[in-house]
Amino acid sequence: MPKPMKIDFVSDVSCPWCIIGLGGLEQALERVGDLVEADIHFEPFELNPAMPAEGQNIVEHVAQKYGSTPEQSAAARKMIQDRAAEVGFRMVTSDQSRIYNTFDAHRLLHWAGLEGRQSALKHALFDAYFTNGENPGDHDVLVATAGRAGLDEATAREVPVSGRYGDDVRAAQRRWHEAGINAVPAVIINDKYLISGGQPAAAFERALRTIAAEAA
Repeated sequence: MPKPMKIDFVSDVSCPWCIIGLGGLEQALERVGDLVEADIHFEPFELNPAMPAEGQNIVEHVAQKYGSTPEQSAAARKMIQDRAAEVGFRMVTSDQSRIYNTFDAHRLLHWAGLEGRQSALKHALFDAYFTNGENPGDHDVLVATAGRAGLDEATAREVPVSGRYGDDVRAAQRRWHEAGINAVPAVIINDKYLISGGQPAAAFERALRTIAAEAA
């Protein structure tokens, strides 16, 4: 009999390691098959909450934030692109890519969760930003992405404009910060087990099987 597992996936739309971690988790869930019945919730985390609407060049951003040289930045992007490809995700980033504000994207994800389309929207937002180079803070981009995820575009346009779910997103972010989450991806299983970082499928599979065995 499958073991029910509540999985909170704390992440940001602009976090490349979150794609790798999500891909690893999804591959692991396929491998364990009927052993686990997963209920995944995508929880908000902003890596750059003060980022202006126009965003910032990625090379400039990582230089300011981490002290990376352009060469180090390019090497890191190539490594991350390779890791993303291992989980089936095509990441197209360059030294012309930009980092954007993601608060409105998180509000849309909150709404998508209420509509039962959160996973679809999460994947569509990753595609929009990392594959297509679109701005996940732009309202037209959000509306089109919501449509591709099977959501009502009229409502999707109203959510960012109205300010709906802003308090919910901020409250969720505070809750995770208070719980000690200060980097993403962070995967919390059954409110008890924490798996940090963009782990490969094998690591997630071991964790899922161990937790399922303990539940038995």
